[in-house]
Amino acid sequence: MAGDLFVWRPLLLPLVFTWSIALVLAHEHHGADLTEEQLHAPVDTILWIHIALQAIVWGFIFPVGMVLGLTRSRWHVPVQSLAFALTFGGIFLGHAHGGRQFPSSIHSHIGSWILVPILAQLGLGIYLKLHIHERTLRPYAVRAHGILGRIWPILGWVQGLFGVITLRGFCGEVGAGQCAAHYIMGSGFIAYGVIMALLLVVGDNWVRRSGRSPEWWDSWVIMLWGIVNTFTEHHGGEWSVKDMQHTILGILWWAGGALGIFLSRNNHRNVVPGVIIILTGWAMSDHAQALMLSTKVHSMFGYSLMFAGFARIFEVCFIPLPSSSLSETPPVDDNDSEHTLAPSAPKDAGVATKPNVARAFRHLPPFLLVASGLLFMSATDEELNAVHEEGMDHVTYVLSMYSIAFLFYLLTVFLLHLYSTSGRNASSTQHPSVVFSTEGIELSDTTDASKWYAPLPREEGRSAAVHVLGEDEDD
Repeated sequence: MAGDLFVWRPLLLPLVFTWSIALVLAHEHHGADLTEEQLHAPVDTILWIHIALQAIVWGFIFPVGMVLGLTRSRWHVPVQSLAFALTFGGIFLGHAHGGRQFPSSIHSHIGSWILVPILAQLGLGIYLKLHIHERTLRPYAVRAHGILGRIWPILGWVQGLFGVITLRGFCGEVGAGQCAAHYIMGSGFIAYGVIMALLLVVGDNWVRRSGRSPEWWDSWVIMLWGIVNTFTEHHGGEWSVKDMQHTILGILWWAGGALGIFLSRNNHRNVVPGVIIILTGWAMSDHAQALMLSTKVHSMFGYSLMFAGFARIFEVCFIPLPSSSLSETPPVDDNDSEHTLAPSAPKDAGVATKPNVARAFRHLPPFLLVASGLLFMSATDEELNAVHEEGMDHVTYVLSMYSIAFLFYLLTVFLLHLYSTSGRNASSTQHPSVVFSTEGIELSDTTDASKWYAPLPREEGRSAAVHVLGEDEDD
């Protein structure tokens, strides 16, 4: 009897949480019946605690727990358990605050629906810890748990963004279209930068196994996004200058993306994605705006994109990535893992130890993309009108966004570092000369480098432009 109680006792936790959540869902969200006094009341302490708590949980603790799960660290369960407990407390505080009240919003609706993946992930984690149904249900539970865990940062980003919109009262009926354009595209640039950093630091071997150069993936994303933008920026009636500019940018992206895909054949690298980023930055730097503050912010956004494009071209042409000796065999069966199906690193994998200072340059393009995305997200008319009314100049505002970009990129590289130094990957840090660099945290050696990872060759009689465009003497 005592043994049965020990096995089933963990299941009491989700039951208690479910009962608490039922009380939360029973709380009625405010609608159009709010008074002006309630809408403009000061934000009380409980709401500030809710904001701070959820920002820490979803912006830091959950991502750290996700990474620890991917590396099968023994700290995964304690960290995620703390995050679940804190986020449930934050949800309760979000409904229990006084002071300023808010109309029903997307943030409040997502706050209710987000409980579904939270409880599903919690239930799957407890089920996997029981180690039952090893050959029937467990393999599917492992996959479901891994998929849910990987979307946690996206859920946190979306819900946090709508939380800021709700708090500031932005993006109403008038500004919804502009908000959607700025926030979606800005988030896209940030995601581009994060993925680039991911491939740079720990994803090199996955790129190799895919048989495609990084620019092949970039070009597909650019082309598909350009197709969407070509047909969604004009909504009938007379064509405005902005409509024409945004539409031609869409055409530029799908046309250039198609060229980039073609030039990426046979595993070749090319500079087309960098050129498209430069042209987009130039267009944004000269984008006409109503306020001088808005013009200055858009200009800095454009300059940041242009620098990112030039840095990417330089990286493609002159900065080699480390070679790899990781096994090319398919992933092993991982049904015994509670958290991931990813294969473990081979025990005999070597670690490159020779420092290469030039590789520090490779962090510049992803950081500038992150900074560009944050600048674009912060450049809506409503936001900049509020900044203008506060008397803030464009220098202070731009530097504030760059400060946030530094912190965001710090979190990104910290998580990548944690992935490479925790759990099953901890052994890769035992070499005495390993440091946190693109070499030091890659399980790699110096042999068998892929041809598209080599810097621009200096053979006599070979045109640099031909090599950059991905042509080969054998073609």
